Parts: sequence; structure tokens; C-alpha cells
Amino acid sequence: MICALASSVCFGAASVLQAMGARATTPGTGGGVDIALMWRVLRQWRYLAGLCADGLGFVLQIVALRTLPIYVVGAALAASLAVTAVIASRVLRVRLSRVEWTAVGVVCAGLALLALASGKEGHEEGPGWLPWALLASAFGVLLLGVVGGRLPAKPRALVLGLGAGFGFGVVEVAVRLIDGIDLADPVWYALLVGGGAAFVLLTSALQRGSVTTATAGAVLGETVGPAIIGVAWLGDTTREGLGWLAVTGFAIAVAGSLTLARFGEPPETEGRPTETGPTTRAGAAGPGAGGAGAGGAPGPTSGPGPGHDHGTGPDRGQDGS
Repeated sequence: MICALASSVCFGAASVLQAMGARATTPGTGGGVDIALMWRVLRQWRYLAGLCADGLGFVLQIVALRTLPIYVVGAALAASLAVTAVIASRVLRVRLSRVEWTAVGVVCAGLALLALASGKEGHEEGPGWLPWALLASAFGVLLLGVVGGRLPAKPRALVLGLGAGFGFGVVEVAVRLIDGIDLADPVWYALLVGGGAAFVLLTSALQRGSVTTATAGAVLGETVGPAIIGVAWLGDTTREGLGWLAVTGFAIAVAGSLTLARFGEPPETEGRPTETGPTTRAGAAGPGAGGAGAGGAPGPTSGPGPGHDHGTGPDRGQDGS
């Protein structure tokens, strides 16, 4: 359990570091799958630091997945939402409304209920078609990125985040299925394609939308699906009589994520006056940002609702959102 919680801290910090690196780069094509964007952000040291944190978190996650049910690991990883929100509020100067803070807590609470409903870890190999289904799902993540990148600005961060979460979910299940090195096993290719696609989509989501919203979608996407697969085909079970608790947790997590999507809308214009002073342009050296372009002053927070910026920084206005 310690490895699972430590992994969530690494992933939460990585989301903010990657957002700082992604937003310091020139905006991409506006699509969800933007390979050129990946090449540009790899020149940002903050993004590279985020990748290192992701790598450490992934190693800790593998250890956790080999010793705990997927339900428990997923609920522990959900804590990365709280880590992301706290760090983003200080480093990126993101000002979260009470509704957003409540939504973060709701998502975490829903996923925690899923964890409470889980039983012992299963040791089944699953049906023979499951590895091929994972590989197809990995390519489906790429397609979702193309479609999601064409959506309006408001739901784009959530959809791209969900797509990234599905890709990471493919990785989670693949880790459970891998049994030695076999290049003929489709699980290995599902792991590589799903993980790579997830990183591309998450990078696009972090550059073009609310950090917390994108991360909420990613955590939800990588938690619920693998948990269901673990119960249905890998032998993970719910505790006796607590099946209803798992369903409740799922509904609460979805509701919280949708709330974050509603209040994660990007600003309509660049350089709007705010309560704390004028915003800075992308690339300007903001306090504590080192010129990352993500350290601009937050937008108005007089009340949650469509059209309000909840502290995502003016740099997003340059990509047309």
C-alpha cells in the first residue's frame, strides 16, 4: 500500500511539472494527437522532470499491482488529484473554486469506495482474447485523441484526459497479464502503444485545458475500466455483500469528474484584468515560474460557472481556446 500511495504522489507532481513544460511551448495543431508537440515539450526541463517522476511512479505502481487488487491500487492513485490540486494552486497559481475543491474530494471519495468494496487480488490469466482486446483498445486511444482534439474548448481537456486514462488503464491490465518476455505476445505491444498514446494525449490536455480537469479525467479513465476487468476476468473480487458500494463509488466518481469539466473552462480572452492584477503573457517570467509561461496571475474567481477562468493561466488563450 505504501508503494501505491507513493506512486500517487509522483504522478500528481508529474502532472503539474508536465503542464508547466507543455504550456511553455508553442501551441500545436489543436488536435489531440500532436507528435510535433511532444518533440517541443521534450526540450523543457520541467517536462523532463515530470517524466522522471512518472517513471518512478510507474515502477512503484508495478510493485503495487503485483501485490494488491487493481481496485486498491486505483483508489490510491486517485489521491494524485489532491496532490495535483495542491501543487498547481501554489506553483501554477491556479485558484480553485470551492466547487472544484469539492469535486476533487468527490472523485477521490468515489474511487475510495471502489477500493473499500474490493476483495483479494485474483491470479487468473483471463480469456485468450483479452490481450488482443487490449491492443485494439490502445489504438482506440489514438483515435479518441484525434476526435477529442476537435471538440470545443470546454470538454476537450476532459475527453483528452479520459483518453490518456484509458491508455494508462491498458498499461495497468497489461502489467497484470505479462508473464515473462515474449515478443509474440500482443500484451507487450498493447503496453507500448497504450502508454505512448496516453502520454501524447495527456500532454495535449495539459496544454489546452485545466490541469485538474485533465488529471481528473485521466485518473477516472485509468481506474474504473481496469477495476472492472480485474473483477470480471482476472479473479479480483468485491467483498461479500459490498457490490452495491462499488456501483455507488463509480457513480460518485463520474459525477465529480463531470463537475470538474464544467468549471474547467478556459478563458475567453487574453490579458483580462483580475482581482490580483493584470495577467502576464506566455513566456513572461512570472514569480516562481522561471519563464515557463504558466505562472501568470489567476483569473477571476467571484463565482463558479461557465465563462469563468479558474486559474489556468492566459497562455491557453493563444491556441484558440
